[in-house]
Amino acid sequence: MLDSAIIGGGPAGISAAINLKLLGKTFVWFGGASKKVERAELIKNYVGFPAVAGGSLAKAFKEHTESMGIDGVDAVVTGVYQTDGYFTLLAQDASYEARTVILCTGVETSKPIEGEEEFLGRGVSYCATCDGFLYKGKKIAVLCTDKRFEHEAEFLAGLSEKAYVIPLYKGYEIKSDKAEIIVKKPVSVTGDMRVRALNFKDASLEVDGLFILRGSVSPATLLRGLKTEDGHIFVNRDLSTNIAGVFAAGDCTGRPYQYAKSVGEGNVAAHSVVEFLK
Repeated sequence: MLDSAIIGGGPAGISAAINLKLLGKTFVWFGGASKKVERAELIKNYVGFPAVAGGSLAKAFKEHTESMGIDGVDAVVTGVYQTDGYFTLLAQDASYEARTVILCTGVETSKPIEGEEEFLGRGVSYCATCDGFLYKGKKIAVLCTDKRFEHEAEFLAGLSEKAYVIPLYKGYEIKSDKAEIIVKKPVSVTGDMRVRALNFKDASLEVDGLFILRGSVSPATLLRGLKTEDGHIFVNRDLSTNIAGVFAAGDCTGRPYQYAKSVGEGNVAAHSVVEFLK
């Protein structure tokens, strides 16, 4: 049983991981997906790094974690479930157990499509390897939001009778005889007790299931019952949420969206975890 699980590869997640390591706690850090710092052109308000390029700051972060032997798990967490005194996290084809969770998920850049949250677990899935075999020989739709998920789209197409793959980016290279590529943006998913159709502005596809392959899952979907406010996770001063044992840090807790603020909150969240575990 781990002391904590950190979800998020940005400055808040990095800071939480470094501080938990220094505090002697065991943890898993899902920290392989964030590219936000790397892509920043110039950062002028990070203490000790005047006018630093995002790439240079990201390199410094990476060198820091590597020097401490901290490795991030490059997997998307698709579900966090409360059990008796601990949490179970599902990440692709693996599961993890931890006494606490620190959410450092950043700000959602894409909104869920209409019906997505309603049909989660009833035909909507975020995990190809977890749920793919449930749709063997069936018709499915696959929303692929990034090139790095193309192998999952191809895996799902191989299992299905028919797969409608909708790449939401340019330069896609999806290779599968069973995949029909559709370059349109879906507006909703509908059905009765289960998913029956994926809808566009001018057409609908009859499907048995919808897989959404994206880099992160919204916190409220990830952990049912989590309190949010104006699109952010509601936290107390110690960065605890309304769920005992769950903390949040960084952009997901609200403005300002600043790297320095995120690093500070990651530190506070780590110390709050230690106090909680006592």
